[in-house]
Amino acid sequence: MIGSLAVCLIDVAMSIYVGLLSVMWAGLVFGVPRWGEGFTLRRPRQSTASSPTMRVSVCIPARNEAHNIHEAVAAVLASRWRNLELIVVDDRSTDGTAQACIEAGAGDPRLRVLSGDKPPEQWAGKPWACLQAAKLATGEVLVFVDADVRIDSMTVQAVVETIQGDQLDFVSLFGSWRLVSFWERVVIPTVGWLIRGAVDLNRANDPESSDAFANGQLIAMRRGPYMQMGGHAAVFNQVLEDVRLAQIVKSGGYRVGLFVAPWAFSVRLYRGLSEIISGYAKNLYEGMGRRLFVGLLAIGFIGVGTLLPYVLVIAGTSLSIASPSGDFGPWWLAPMIAVCIAQWLFRFLLERRDGRSGWIAWAHPLGNLVLVVILIRSVFSSSVKWKGRRFKAGQAGYTT
Repeated sequence: MIGSLAVCLIDVAMSIYVGLLSVMWAGLVFGVPRWGEGFTLRRPRQSTASSPTMRVSVCIPARNEAHNIHEAVAAVLASRWRNLELIVVDDRSTDGTAQACIEAGAGDPRLRVLSGDKPPEQWAGKPWACLQAAKLATGEVLVFVDADVRIDSMTVQAVVETIQGDQLDFVSLFGSWRLVSFWERVVIPTVGWLIRGAVDLNRANDPESSDAFANGQLIAMRRGPYMQMGGHAAVFNQVLEDVRLAQIVKSGGYRVGLFVAPWAFSVRLYRGLSEIISGYAKNLYEGMGRRLFVGLLAIGFIGVGTLLPYVLVIAGTSLSIASPSGDFGPWWLAPMIAVCIAQWLFRFLLERRDGRSGWIAWAHPLGNLVLVVILIRSVFSSSVKWKGRRFKAGQAGYTT
């Protein structure tokens, strides 16, 4: 009798589990086309480059980015918005970043390359480099772009028109990823869409809500409000300076906008598995507010909601093969296979949404396995090192 009760309880638990998984993955599959509705920034059809009235300063902080900076500089200088200047802060690089900038500029007078000073005590490198660029800038709008970003020729115009048309003070965009290696293709969309899916665009763009988010790959802000709130000095020691900046700006009563614009820029975030793990590990737990419960919940959710179905399919198939009666296997095997197929379909739709072929969908569980490793490292590491700088508890520790 005890055995029968145990079997009954297991069946009930599996029924609930299968039901919840089915609803969750069906919702995700049908939700892919709708993500970003109402907050998609379209590429302008016509250029106002002939008479741009607002001066724009594009600021790029660069530390050991000789392999990236040439294309980044060339993309900005190819902008259809002619009334701009480009300021690159060479953050004490040792790889020839400054020379690569000069070569990319080919004598264009709009380019200025600044040799950055050593960050003050407890400052993170990127906020310090951004602040140095902003102080040198002359534009009414400051556009901060990472060195691994390639903007479209119409991006600056779209940002300026959005700031003016929507009466915003701060704008950030979700662009697209340039994925080259196998591990980039497998892992970056997995982690990237976890982050994007966790952002409520309605609340982030609602001036009445306290929620705020920014993507540091491209942030634009009116110069006046930026200087009034202290610029990047307000987030001087933060590893997650982009999100923290958006939160401070919004809490100060300024208007913040977060938009989806895959055409506006592309970015190659990391190269190789080790760099992917280190890069994301420095940010993910900080993005959860360093709340242990949330970090453990995320690890458990991915493990139970994404990886466990594959384990059960393997186990159920093994039982079926080993069964002397030749039965198909446990009753839950077919539903679990359907859940795995739904996961692959979800990943395929995400890949297609991003303009890729979708063939990598088969590796979705592998990407999530690496994501669990990243989360564990992010949650349980007391400090992280990135580009020669160490961060403890999400804040700058010391520099080298």
